[in-house]
Amino acid sequence: MRLFFFPYAGGGPTVFNKWSAEFPSIMETWIAHYPGRGSRTNEPAMKELLSLVEKINEAIQPLLDKPFIFFGHSMGGVVAFELIRHLRRRKLPQPNILFVSACGAPQLPDPHPPIHTLPDAEFMKSLQELNGIPAEVVNHSELMELLLPTLRADFEAIESYQYISNEHPLGCPIIAFGGQDDPRVSRDRLEDWASHTNTNFKTIYFPGDHFFINTDREAIIASITAEIVSSSYAKR
Repeated sequence: MRLFFFPYAGGGPTVFNKWSAEFPSIMETWIAHYPGRGSRTNEPAMKELLSLVEKINEAIQPLLDKPFIFFGHSMGGVVAFELIRHLRRRKLPQPNILFVSACGAPQLPDPHPPIHTLPDAEFMKSLQELNGIPAEVVNHSELMELLLPTLRADFEAIESYQYISNEHPLGCPIIAFGGQDDPRVSRDRLEDWASHTNTNFKTIYFPGDHFFINTDREAIIASITAEIVSSSYAKR
């Protein structure tokens, strides 16, 4: 079984690096590496979400020869969802389960105003309010100067994304993870993912805010593992 992880806006492979060792050895983990960060710093970050999906589609196809799972946090949830639709249109393999985390259903407008066009100081303040960037990074002016173009591009990608409702629901179960105190994604927005699957749907809530994946990793990994095992037995 392969698990593919899709990071949030501004996130890179390091977001999920510690996760790999905590899954059972039979689970092989892969992390999407978006342009504009890490070893891909010299590539411009992509400002259009569906273009990013197309790039990931090209890279992932050789890895779809085993059963697989998608897990996406925040922007990564929409990336994973659109990638499944992209694969389906091309009659390519589909995941056994889609996990979306801290991510509102794509057909619902985000009630929060866009931030990617704000001046630097206001943009950084908005990022801090999400609690996704460590204070030591925000206070490191040279580092933030390097990160800002990628952060802006990612937020432009998700804030300009338009859901197109011209396809059937997915054929795989969707499991939505939420933070109990997430100010960004309401329970209604999370639970409306139910309309995007023609099979099983469930929500699971964890203590924490929008970035509960950073504070409750062990419980999240245990939940993912349990759902995969349960799904595998159900198919026997």
